[in-house]
Amino acid sequence: MRFLLFLLIYQCAINRINAYSASSPSVILLMVDDLGIGDLGCYGNRTLRTPNIDRLAEEGVTLTQHIAASPLCTPSRAAFLTGRYPIRSGMAAFSRVGVFLFSASSGGLPSEEMTFSKLLKKRGYATALIGKWHLGMNCERSNDFCHHPLSHGFDYFYGLTVTNLRDCKPGQGSVFLKGVQKSLVIPLQITGITLVSLAVVHYIGLLRAPFRALAYCFLIATISLVVLILFFYNFRHLNCFLMRDHQIIQQPLSYENLTQRLTKEAVQFIERNTDAQFLLVLSYLHVHTALYASKNFRGKSKHGLYGDAVEEMDWSVGQILDVLDKYNLSDKTLVYFTSDQGAHVEEISSSGEVHGGYNGIYKGGKSTNWEGGIRVPGLLRWPGVIQAGAYLDEPTSNMDIFPTIVKLAEAQLPSDRIIDGHDLMPLLQGKVAQSNHEFLFHYCNAYLNAVRWHPRNSKSVWKVFFFTPNFSPEDSNGCYDSHVCFCHGRFITWHDPPLLFDLSRDPEEKVPLTPKTERRFYEILRVIHLAIENHTRSLHAVPNQLSWDNLLWKPWLQMCCSSVFQSCYCDHDSERNLLEVNVG
Repeated sequence: MRFLLFLLIYQCAINRINAYSASSPSVILLMVDDLGIGDLGCYGNRTLRTPNIDRLAEEGVTLTQHIAASPLCTPSRAAFLTGRYPIRSGMAAFSRVGVFLFSASSGGLPSEEMTFSKLLKKRGYATALIGKWHLGMNCERSNDFCHHPLSHGFDYFYGLTVTNLRDCKPGQGSVFLKGVQKSLVIPLQITGITLVSLAVVHYIGLLRAPFRALAYCFLIATISLVVLILFFYNFRHLNCFLMRDHQIIQQPLSYENLTQRLTKEAVQFIERNTDAQFLLVLSYLHVHTALYASKNFRGKSKHGLYGDAVEEMDWSVGQILDVLDKYNLSDKTLVYFTSDQGAHVEEISSSGEVHGGYNGIYKGGKSTNWEGGIRVPGLLRWPGVIQAGAYLDEPTSNMDIFPTIVKLAEAQLPSDRIIDGHDLMPLLQGKVAQSNHEFLFHYCNAYLNAVRWHPRNSKSVWKVFFFTPNFSPEDSNGCYDSHVCFCHGRFITWHDPPLLFDLSRDPEEKVPLTPKTERRFYEILRVIHLAIENHTRSLHAVPNQLSWDNLLWKPWLQMCCSSVFQSCYCDHDSERNLLEVNVG
């Protein structure tokens, strides 16, 4: 009798442990920057080698209609962390610039926003963000860290608070030069002509303008120009630096063995938490320009430096999977892999080498809501819980990760705000056949650009465009003249009636439907307009984090690990890591 009682208690304990591990796994979220869906073997690429990412697909579920909530880094990442459209948090711009460019900007993810890292931390998870943040840092002082990852639920941070840019790597050109030249030429000409004209008319006596006023105007213009030149000349030192928690450890950023350093930090975090639940967000700098690859990968791919970077990133994914295997954590860990948006097709180096990725059959790329800009890789693996080798051709969103992992951690979803993402587990486990996303709203910055409708009990996926970007050159697949596509004014074309596509029949968005070719044309538009009305009513005015005031560089927010007179230089990272490598 005692033996039977012992067996009963033992079985209950085992069931409880199994239920706990199945409902509260550790979580690893792998996010690549600007990776095209066509760059991976598991999505059809036959020339780039991505065996470790392909392994995730073989051992998990491949999402074939996984949609980024925005085609730009900052708003897409805000939506990913909060499960909400970026327009709800003020992380969608009304101006031309839709991302943070400077470390000393005052905008960022508001502290009131609830991130999945905050909720999992409350449940006792160890939390870390390694790599790119791009959601702001300070508000009013250079050390208030109001937007910093540690203020949004992460216990540990190692990475960049802004982003990887061409300007961060000597010899890779500048993303600002052409724009600054275009923006400054006319104002400088007007200012120069005005000052010279005033000086002339003052000299010949036609106008008695105070000489001191003219001198002040000239001095202000000169100082402004000098400050601007100095800022962009020192851009790399001021904006491209590596942090550990709140401390700058390398300024400017060194690309030497950078992927190895990021990977090592991720592996060490996992090793510190083998006996605890953890959340790791590994946010790669690859494959955003400036492209880089270590000597072990440089020149090894069939696609130049871009291919080298993809294959190095795949190696890093393999290291993460290996450490899970090493410590028997694979069955206890949900792994998710994605990109923040589609490939940046306009990225071409000064030598003419393609530095942007491949979006497969899909039109457009980063900064557009054509499928190439928002349809991204989506892989999820959790052995024993999620079916291996499965494909899901249902609309899903990177916003879905928020409710999925929050529910798995047995945390409470916020009840005081709208969460736009949906729990993916019923879909992943085959308990339901259709996505909960009947509608998805595609914003170009803060402007509603397109809407996707997947009717219940239908295979059709309708997509309506209210405006589209003007590609330049006109017959190209991107906005090569401006480097990215913009969302308003002369950069777009409005459509009345809107363009309509059925993605289930035309995923390449080649042939817009018309009332003649689609008998339900106006009925489809009517349903979508009703959905827009409901969606619009759910929006509330919030401070715009990407206003010009919040975007511009503010000297008093600038962080510097030494002093301005020492060019803000320090390197406490390479020395430490190289020492460990040599000792090992």
